[in-house]
Amino acid sequence: MLTSLFRRLTGRAAFAAPAPEMPLCVIGDVHGCLTQLEALLSQVPSDHRVVLVGDYVDRGENSAGVLRLVSARRDFTCLMGNHEDMLLQFLKDPHGEGARWLRFGGLQTLASFGVSGVRSDMSPDELTDCRDKLQTAMGASLVQWLTDLETQVFTGNVLVVHAGADPAVAPADQKDKTLIWGHPSFPTTDRRDGVWVVHGHTIVTEAQSNRGRIAVDTGAFATGRLSAVCLDGSEPRFLTT
Repeated sequence: MLTSLFRRLTGRAAFAAPAPEMPLCVIGDVHGCLTQLEALLSQVPSDHRVVLVGDYVDRGENSAGVLRLVSARRDFTCLMGNHEDMLLQFLKDPHGEGARWLRFGGLQTLASFGVSGVRSDMSPDELTDCRDKLQTAMGASLVQWLTDLETQVFTGNVLVVHAGADPAVAPADQKDKTLIWGHPSFPTTDRRDGVWVVHGHTIVTEAQSNRGRIAVDTGAFATGRLSAVCLDGSEPRFLTT
């Protein structure tokens, strides 16, 4: 019955119900929304493995609090988003990468770590000083935690990533850059291997499943709604704040 339901929803017989090897709860882009994350976590079934798709930082007001919460939870699986990638690039090359990161939400992340006096038009020396202050406020262990983030979870017929995947490439052969930043064919080209891709990165009005894709980014920093999907082999169940 469930298989026939998903065939109708997807329009392709190749898509059986998403069935990870163990129950999963996949949480969308948090973007500094600590209050919403705590509220959503209270809804997660106790027997589900928690996976977060990345973008813990920027845009929202409490990136520091979100990072400290998720990095302390060894039972969570946290993936890297493009905003973590931008933050790490800023730490490596503040002059070259600083302007872009600040435009895309870095200002809020810096403020959450207590780094003040930041402007969008800072000089190279000011950007370097800003980087040094952020690195000190974060601490070496948190920077290393970010550096070590994985880019995918593949279990059963479910692939969890941040932004999307190349529909023509097997999960094991995907490029990290594609999983973090997306692929132009992902929104329009269906996979042929029956793998469901759960992702964030692209904001949708409501978390949704369609034709092998499950989107869970509902723009928490702008809407106040953080969303997740619970997968256990039956029909996906969505949670939201």
